[in-house]
Amino acid sequence: MKKKLPPLNWLRTFEAAARHLNLTKASMELNLTQAATSQHIKGLESQLGTTLFRRLPRGLELTDAGKAYLPVVHECIRRLTTATDEIFGQGKTRLLTVKASLVFFTTWIAPRLPSFCAQYPDVGVRFTSNIWLARDNSAHDSDMEIRYGKGGWPGFDADRLSWDELFPVCSPHLASTLGSIDQADLGACEQLSKQTLLHVIGYEEGWGHWLDQAGLSYMTFSHEVQFDTLISALEVAKHGGGFALGRTSLVEDMLEKGLITAPFGQKVPTAEAFYLLRPSNKYIHPHAEIFRGWLVDEAKQKH
Repeated sequence: MKKKLPPLNWLRTFEAAARHLNLTKASMELNLTQAATSQHIKGLESQLGTTLFRRLPRGLELTDAGKAYLPVVHECIRRLTTATDEIFGQGKTRLLTVKASLVFFTTWIAPRLPSFCAQYPDVGVRFTSNIWLARDNSAHDSDMEIRYGKGGWPGFDADRLSWDELFPVCSPHLASTLGSIDQADLGACEQLSKQTLLHVIGYEEGWGHWLDQAGLSYMTFSHEVQFDTLISALEVAKHGGGFALGRTSLVEDMLEKGLITAPFGQKVPTAEAFYLLRPSNKYIHPHAEIFRGWLVDEAKQKH
């Protein structure tokens, strides 16, 4: 036979007493008399049919049953408190935290962010950067996160934001030193072997993938420089330091402004993409849903 759920005020009293292991401190936190606090605990123990605390001369000690019960009670109260504050309290105006890939934020979100702020002046957003996925894939230290990959992260719902092709990019000055290039001629790409390759670690489909698909897997380069984020490689490419592998969604603006150019015609589709992730089965703040809707609409306009 299932146990009847105890009253919430009894559970709150148990959680506070278990944290402090002191009835006086728990009573002060809950704004109750010590007698009322003691009565709540006795009522809870009576309903559960077990002792949760051992009374000591100078405080309390959890029994094994109390230790087993505390984590779930603590988590339920924490989630209830958070949701109540976010929906009805001052949390309605809290900052929305979005963890984003640095290159995606710099090249894709930043140019569009003024439009979002103008449309939704009451929505505050805090951006933090991620470079590569942490080992602890279950950590939820943000409301939403923008990641690069092939999708399918356990514990998250995802919206795809980009559909990219890969192609080499460099500065206009460096391109001018290559001479006349027939972009339809695959052999022209072999001039890359004499150039500095700007390689970004962490992408599954990077330079090796492009070279394989372009029929140039045999090619070796005279010099390579490695980076941990594409924004660094693009910055070096922009200043004539070599060739970076451009991704359509990230270099369109730089190409239009003439900061970089794509001297070779071979473009290779990639299965990797940027995704907006949000934890599954978790309360989504209304401001987070507003930001998600705006970001997905912006992505669809570019697709």
